[in-house]
Amino acid sequence: MRKSLVLAVFALVCLFSCTSQQSVATSGVKHSANRTLAADFTLKDENGAVAKLSDYRGKVVLLNFWATWCGPCGVEIPWFTDFEQKYKSQGFAVLGVSMDEDGWPAIKPFVAERKINYRVLLGNDSVAQLYGGLDSLPTSFVIDREGKVAFPPHIGLISKNEYANEIQCLLGDQPVTSLPVESASTSAGAACPAK
Repeated sequence: MRKSLVLAVFALVCLFSCTSQQSVATSGVKHSANRTLAADFTLKDENGAVAKLSDYRGKVVLLNFWATWCGPCGVEIPWFTDFEQKYKSQGFAVLGVSMDEDGWPAIKPFVAERKINYRVLLGNDSVAQLYGGLDSLPTSFVIDREGKVAFPPHIGLISKNEYANEIQCLLGDQPVTSLPVESASTSAGAACPAK
């Protein structure tokens, strides 16, 4: 009995390969004058088409760095699919940047199986360095219509509601003070160490 319990715990740890990290709460929204321009990059999608982050100026963008082997990343994907469907007509886009070392052979079947409806790009070390090294996955940035990072980065798994609040804030130009927020002490998330 004890041996199977130990094996089950070990399997869960291996499955998620996660570290606990504190996510910054929505209350950390940056005033528009204090926002910094998100680093531009050029990457390719599964069809070989080139995409630049700057191509998305004028839209609110959820930039998500993820990998197929990352358990918490898989939890977020259905949320992001919902956001893409719900907010696309309002000038919103999700960009998923996969950090899988195995490239498209690993990513394409995963995207098809999960029915991902947003653009997925293949990341590299250069892009990772532009965004702070990406020590853990998932790592996400919510970017305003001017191409500026509007909130502190989300490292690890945070709540779907926190993302929705940030997106709605930027799409509707709502005052930040009207946002329902979680305190930083209750917004802990799980993150996978980057391989």
